[in-house]
Amino acid sequence: MMQVCLNGSRTAADGVAVPLTPESIADSAAEAVAAGATDIHVHPKTPCGRDTLSPRVLAETLSAIRARVPVPVGVTTGAWAEPDPAARLERIRDWTVLPDHASVNWHEPGAEETAALLMELGVGVEAGIWSGTDGAERFAASPLGPKVLRVLAEVTDTEPSTAASSARALLSGIGTAHGRPVLLHGEDGGAWPVLRLAGRLGLATRIGLEDVLVLPDGERTGSNAHLVVAGLAEYGASRAGLTLDRPGRPSGGNP
Repeated sequence: MMQVCLNGSRTAADGVAVPLTPESIADSAAEAVAAGATDIHVHPKTPCGRDTLSPRVLAETLSAIRARVPVPVGVTTGAWAEPDPAARLERIRDWTVLPDHASVNWHEPGAEETAALLMELGVGVEAGIWSGTDGAERFAASPLGPKVLRVLAEVTDTEPSTAASSARALLSGIGTAHGRPVLLHGEDGGAWPVLRLAGRLGLATRIGLEDVLVLPDGERTGSNAHLVVAGLAEYGASRAGLTLDRPGRPSGGNP
């Protein structure tokens, strides 16, 4: 599984490649799926570019994407989009168009209640377990753990030389993950090392402008589709125990 994370909390300041409107998000989603993405994660945006749980914006964004692609589409429920847990629940109850799944960050206040409501509505829950938080401990004790769609193991270590080690520590903390599938990913400087580790371990992963703005060779990417193409290549090579040729880097052996 290669999920594409289309925009995240990025803004126009991060470059024109970041899709912010329903139309540009749908275009980017279609290009990414054509490039090989099998699942979509998106942050619906207000007209000023802020992440939102607004029923109207969510409906416009999901409808635009689904008019272009047939793959599952998920959204964020991050606290930055609605800091008040009670207000977050009200927003979700007012959704008129439902995503296929939604990520819930288990270290955030109100996570259990948010996940329970999503499940009640028939929306799959991606349990976001961030490194550097108590999310793994909370999730291990959660009665909802066996019911989530998957675990989203999010490595917040952005140092390329240590991100893979941080990822292994996070996976160890997650343990059996209540028997649920695990999607492993990193961000910024840690994105590509963690993706390669996911390949070696045979875990699902994701890539996209939410996680990283550059290709494996350090060149700034032009689109989510370019990241997906590179991600599939890196993942496949790592799964096979190979290293892709890049300037200054020998081929063969572990990445």
